[in-house]
Amino acid sequence: MKHPVALITGAARRIGATITRQLWQQGYRVIIHCHHSHHEAEQLAKELNSLRADSATVLQADLNSHQQVTQLASQALDCWRQIDLLINNASSFYPTPLEESTEQQWDELVNSNLKAAYFLCAQLAESLTQQQGCIINLIDIHAQRALPGYPIYSIAKAGLQMMTLSLAKELAPQVRVNGVAPGPILWPEQAAAISSTEQAAIVDKTLLKRTGTPEDIAETVLFLAGQRFITGQIIAVDGGKSLYSH
Repeated sequence: MKHPVALITGAARRIGATITRQLWQQGYRVIIHCHHSHHEAEQLAKELNSLRADSATVLQADLNSHQQVTQLASQALDCWRQIDLLINNASSFYPTPLEESTEQQWDELVNSNLKAAYFLCAQLAESLTQQQGCIINLIDIHAQRALPGYPIYSIAKAGLQMMTLSLAKELAPQVRVNGVAPGPILWPEQAAAISSTEQAAIVDKTLLKRTGTPEDIAETVLFLAGQRFITGQIIAVDGGKSLYSH
C-alpha cells in the first residue's frame, strides 16, 4: 500500500513535532511546515528520512502571507501528489489587552490561527476528497471560554471552532473534519510566558490536577485520523479544565 500523506503546519517544534513523529510512526509520509523554525524542521526531516527513506520533507511559509499559503498548498501537493490528512496546528499566541491592541496583532493572530487554515482547507479540498481524507484543527478550550487578556487570540480560535463545524458540512461525505482543543499541555513561551505561581493556579483548575503532554494531543489526533465515523466534533484534551467551576 502507498503511504498516506499528512501536511502538518507548525510542525518543527513542541506539539506539532510530536504529532508529526506519531503520524510518521503510523506509516504516514509527513510534510513538515515551518516558518521561523527551519533548522529544527530540517533536523526532524533528516532524522525521519534516515530511518525510512523519502518519508519526510520540509516546506517553509509565512502564514501571514496569503500568497505563501497558496504556494504551501501547491508545493504540498507536488511532494507526493496527494494529501490524505491536513493538520492545522500552527498558531501565534500572545496577550493583546483591548486598549493596547493593534491592527497588526489582529492580522497576525487571525491569519495564523484561522485564515491560513481556512484557505489551506479550501485549496487542498480536491485532493482530500479524492483520498477520502481528513482535516484536524488544533483549537483551544478558550475558543469557548475566552482567556482574559487574550481577546484576539480567543476570537480567532472561536472562528477556527466554527470553521471546523462548517467545513464538516461543506466537505461531507468524502472528507471528515474534526478538532482537538488542548488545555494546559506545554507552557507558553516568550511574550506569553507565565510565572510558576500562575502555572500552579492553572493546574489547580484542572480536575486531574496536572498538565497533559504533547503525546496526549498526538494520540487524540491519531484517533480522529483513524476513526472513520466521526466528523464535526471537537475533543477537549484538558484534564477536565473546561468543566472546572469557578
